Amino acid sequence: MIIDSHCHLHDPAYADLRETLRTAFAHDVWGVVAVGVDPGTNARTLAAAAAAPKAVWPCLGFHPEAPALTDEDLARVEAQVAEHHSRIVALGEIGLPWYSLEGAVDAAALMARGRERLHRLLELAARWDLPVALHAPHGAAVGALEALLRHGIERAVFHWHKAPEEVTREIVSAGYFVSVTPEVVYRERDRELVQALPLESLLVESDGPWTYRGEFEGLPSGPWFASRVAEEVAKLKQMPVEDVMHQLSTNACSLFDLVWA
Repeated sequence: MIIDSHCHLHDPAYADLRETLRTAFAHDVWGVVAVGVDPGTNARTLAAAAAAPKAVWPCLGFHPEAPALTDEDLARVEAQVAEHHSRIVALGEIGLPWYSLEGAVDAAALMARGRERLHRLLELAARWDLPVALHAPHGAAVGALEALLRHGIERAVFHWHKAPEEVTREIVSAGYFVSVTPEVVYRERDRELVQALPLESLLVESDGPWTYRGEFEGLPSGPWFASRVAEEVAKLKQMPVEDVMHQLSTNACSLFDLVWA
C-alpha cells in the first residue's frame, strides 16, 4: 500500500469523493495528501478531509503561479491556517513562480512578490511547526531552498521535483524530500533522478488531475496513479515492490506526521 503525497482533491474531477477513494484503494493507495491552492480550494480540501478523515489529509495552500491571487487572498489563507492549523498536515501547495515568469515583462517584480509571499507563508509554517509542500521547479528551487533554511523549516517536500543536480544534492543533504510523478515511467530526467537519490529521500505523487503521456495517455488522472509510480521506482531501484512501497509510505508518514494505517 502507498500514499499519494500530492493530489488536488478539490478539483471537480473528484466530486464523487467516495468513488475516488474506492478506486484509489483498489490500486493499493490507502491515503491521499490533499493540497489546496487558494482560499476556495482550501475550504473544499478541508471538507474532503472531514468527510474521509482516515484517508484524506488536508494541506492549505497559496499557489505561486496563479496571477489572479491577490494579497487579500493571501491574508484569507493566513487566516485559514491560523484557524485550522491543528487539522492540517502541511502548508501546500506554496512556493515560488517559474513558469508564469516566461515572457513576462515584469518577471523580476513577479519573482520579488513571490519571495515576499513565500516568506509570509513560511513564517506561518515555522509558527505552527508545519511541513511544506513546495512548488519550486527548475531555477526556483535554489531560492526556495534558501528560504526554507532561513526560516528554519525542518520538514519539506519539493513536489514534482525538477532542478539542477547540485541543487538537488543540497536539498537532500538538508534533509528534505523530493517527489516524482507518473512521468518517471517515461521521462529520462525523472528516471535519472530516482536512480541518483536514496529511497529514503523520495515520495511519490499523482498531482491529479494533471494528465500524463505514455501508458497514461487518455486515462483519468488521480491518486490511483501513485501505486504505478511506486512500482516504477522499485524497478529503477531493483528492489521488491513491497519494500519500496513500505519505505515510501514511511517517508510520507515522517514528513506529514501521519499515523501508519
